[in-house]
Amino acid sequence: MLLSIPKSEMKERQQKFLKKLEEKKCDAAVLFGITDIFYLTGFHFHPTERPIGVIIDPEKKFHLFVPALEHDHAEEYSVIDYVHSYPEYPGIKHPMEYFKDLLKEYGVEGKTIGYDSIGYGSSQGYRGPSVDKLIEAKEFVSVFGMIEEMRFIKSANEIELIKESCRWGNLAHRLLQKYTKVGLSEIEITSRASMEATMAMIETLGPDYKPHGRTASAGFRGQVGPESAFPHAVTQNIVMQKGYTLVTGAGADVFGYHSELERVMFVEEVSKEQEKYFNYMYEAQEVAFNAIKPGAPHSSVEEAVQQYFKEQGITDLTLHHTGHNIGLLGHEAPFFDLGDDTIMEPGMVVTVEPGIYVQGIGGFRHSDTVLITEEGNELLTYYPRDLESLICK
Repeated sequence: MLLSIPKSEMKERQQKFLKKLEEKKCDAAVLFGITDIFYLTGFHFHPTERPIGVIIDPEKKFHLFVPALEHDHAEEYSVIDYVHSYPEYPGIKHPMEYFKDLLKEYGVEGKTIGYDSIGYGSSQGYRGPSVDKLIEAKEFVSVFGMIEEMRFIKSANEIELIKESCRWGNLAHRLLQKYTKVGLSEIEITSRASMEATMAMIETLGPDYKPHGRTASAGFRGQVGPESAFPHAVTQNIVMQKGYTLVTGAGADVFGYHSELERVMFVEEVSKEQEKYFNYMYEAQEVAFNAIKPGAPHSSVEEAVQQYFKEQGITDLTLHHTGHNIGLLGHEAPFFDLGDDTIMEPGMVVTVEPGIYVQGIGGFRHSDTVLITEEGNELLTYYPRDLESLICK
């Protein structure tokens, strides 16, 4: 059972990144992107006001720059040539001054330097200088998006981790449906299903399992009854009533890799109006599945779905695109958007989630995780999609 990315694959990613830097004529690079650092080094961390970054020096060595409280953690878990740390911030010397010293010590100053962001950034109160204020460079070259593009096509190991995620998301959703009853609140149902699925997950996978994200979970995110007509509703602890439309979400992270499973469910009974919109949504998802194939642009999937909505006269009930790529982030580029002509390739993993939203009745959205293959596509999520299977009794 695969539960992590092997160190050998991390090294392969680093070598691939070095080749891309050469193509950009970069002698060195500085990276601050949280997901990109994890992708290249396997070091999973919580970004705070304390700067963390990666330096690739002109000798092609990878350096991880961390606060002292992360040093042992980084040494233990990262695939890296050197780990450097600095004392706690705030202090007499700003952390980026230590970073500047490293850049100079390892010969980065005066070179052509690739960067994903000109400075470290965090939502947790960080204040400090950007790299271009620290050292002189022959040239600063943006490599923003370069590693994200490396992540577009998943390796065999990444696909296995996503499949493992799908299995436990499936269990969490099964329990969510089982415990959805009239008179119970969304928080009560969500907590019970998520805890039970998580306990089964950790007992089955054992101590080698590292979520690097969330464990098995399932819930409604506030899309309960009339609130389900808001695509991004928030949890409000609503109590279930007979006839409610529910939009669910379930998943489980495995070594940072996500999957997405969403379903429309109904509490005990379904009206003719609910059934009508459910069928529109179901057919729209079928249209999308049929349009996903290697060699075609992402935009072609959205075009096919939009054409279906137009033919049914319900375009005004749609509020978002058909889906997106998924992997280390819940939403990754490329997207099934009319303006995104990125070509679909084997190994990409996407979500398919066309939605319909009817005020007063509810939201109607399934989401499945799909692998693009040489022949077409393969559904990785496998929870029932038909109406009868999604009535909570």
